[in-house]
Amino acid sequence: MAFSFQSPLKPIMHAAPTNARRHVRPGPVPVELHPDISPEPYCLTVTQRALKRSMDITGALAFFVFLGPLYLLVAAAVLIGMGRPVHYWQPRLGQDGRPFRCYKFRSMVNGSDQVLERHLNQDAAARTRWEQFQKLENDPRITRVGRVIRRLSLDELPQFFNVLKGDMSLVGPRPCMVRQRSLYGQRWSHYCHMRPGITGLWQVSGRNRLPYADRVALDVQYAAEWSLRLDAKILARTFWVVVSGDGSS
Repeated sequence: MAFSFQSPLKPIMHAAPTNARRHVRPGPVPVELHPDISPEPYCLTVTQRALKRSMDITGALAFFVFLGPLYLLVAAAVLIGMGRPVHYWQPRLGQDGRPFRCYKFRSMVNGSDQVLERHLNQDAAARTRWEQFQKLENDPRITRVGRVIRRLSLDELPQFFNVLKGDMSLVGPRPCMVRQRSLYGQRWSHYCHMRPGITGLWQVSGRNRLPYADRVALDVQYAAEWSLRLDAKILARTFWVVVSGDGSS
């Protein structure tokens, strides 16, 4: 029996069957599309692309103008609580599968990759959860300051620079790590169709509570059903999700 999303935006897509989720080794994610959803990404017109890009630039500039002090406050908190560096970047895959530098406020200890690998080698249950969700409930890499800014999604504020550069959009699929590309399987083209977003269907539908297969299905749905109205709904819903910390970790 297929799993049906209960998203605030009423997605109508089905993710992987329940019995498939017991197989947690990384690999292509099976995604079932609802018959009413096109198997191909929506083709934006030149005008629609221009409007979406204009919204991105306007939104990013408005953030720095009106919320610049918040950005500086978070930077100061990271510096005082964790030391340098305040920012870090990580390679992610963007539109058309092109790699780009995704910026964030640092929320983890230095040498986080080694800390994670050591933790997964010592805890089989944690490895199973990591392979299914690509997240951990009690991630040993995250500092106390990091937990606060991640819960409020403040660690992602530097991504407004990515939006200005054109690497990202305000709304789109969650930026994909290089090692996560294979998890999209045959639906990789849907991810590549749009710029990744600071927010998106995944972020307003439970985010870290969802298995990675559901994240892929939501990205497929967004690419197939895109509209400016959908972007506006996601942006409006994002405010509540950030304030409530819904699904964050």
